[in-house]
Amino acid sequence: MLLSTIDIALRGAAVALLLVLAVSLFRGYGTVLAGRLAAVFALGSAAHAVTASIGVTSLVSPAYVPLIALSTGNVVVFWLFTRALFDETFRLRWWHALIWAAVTAFSFVNCMWLAPTSGVRAAIIAINLLALGFIGLAVGQTITSWSSDLVEGRRRVRVFIVSAAALYGGLNAVLQISLSGSGAAEFANTLNSAMLSAVVGAITIAMMRVDGADLFPAPPEIQVDAGEAAAVESGADQKLVDALMRLMADERIYRHDNVTIGTLATKLAIPEYRLRRLINQRLGYRNFNVFLNEHRIAEAKAALADPSQAEVPVITIAMDAGFQSLGPFNRAFKAITGVTPTEYRRLKAMAA
Repeated sequence: MLLSTIDIALRGAAVALLLVLAVSLFRGYGTVLAGRLAAVFALGSAAHAVTASIGVTSLVSPAYVPLIALSTGNVVVFWLFTRALFDETFRLRWWHALIWAAVTAFSFVNCMWLAPTSGVRAAIIAINLLALGFIGLAVGQTITSWSSDLVEGRRRVRVFIVSAAALYGGLNAVLQISLSGSGAAEFANTLNSAMLSAVVGAITIAMMRVDGADLFPAPPEIQVDAGEAAAVESGADQKLVDALMRLMADERIYRHDNVTIGTLATKLAIPEYRLRRLINQRLGYRNFNVFLNEHRIAEAKAALADPSQAEVPVITIAMDAGFQSLGPFNRAFKAITGVTPTEYRRLKAMAA
């Protein structure tokens, strides 16, 4: 009885905090994709706090099924949130909504029809394996894109937010699978609610300790010009800026495979953190990949506008500029110029 009371109290606290967090995110950062997804993720987490039940063996009430479906679909929102949080050029596509709808619908069908026919335990395992898959995608996104973030203050809090949410989600899924049908349900549910409340509280505190404009920034439409940014800086930084721009313009190091912050820092003989600060604070970039892609796109634009290269395939120009495939090149090119590479080439040919 005591454990049940504590469980209800912890769930209520988590739901209340998540709803306040969602409203705050919508109001403060509703114009930013990462902010909107964070708010939706908070709402989905509130649905999870209401419906999460470990060790259950009976069928759920139909009234709870929509909330459970939304809670399951929240793992897709979490994955999209991590993408938007670590990649300011990320944009939602129609198929993202389709994936969310498919996962949510599968959860709904699973609760309403599959569980009664195939068994509750099989239904729980299927849903939680799906959740673990998307949590894995989110963690992978965090690991692969973390190094490209140039804003030191938010790098730490971003990793903490994603790690804490992924850790709870992963543990919850494992407990759901391993304790389904066991006799430890009451204790497990209380422990799960305590973990959820602790994670939500810790994430809220972490978000309060970093500038919201750093955590959920709107991508700048115009990057700060390198010469303008460097003109007001110290002589040492000016020399580093000049050396960095020589690497980009003369050696075209952006063409190299897997060029990283570490690669450039080694060539400049400076620590990585100093190069991050230089590119971020002196040149006005918040993401290393954006910095590289602007140089790559500049070279591609020149090649596409060159009449002597009119017969050179777009994929060749893309790979010569440092892109590994056509898809990322097309997306980066359109994000910067507003048109596709083929359209750009045609417009330049018409203007000639």
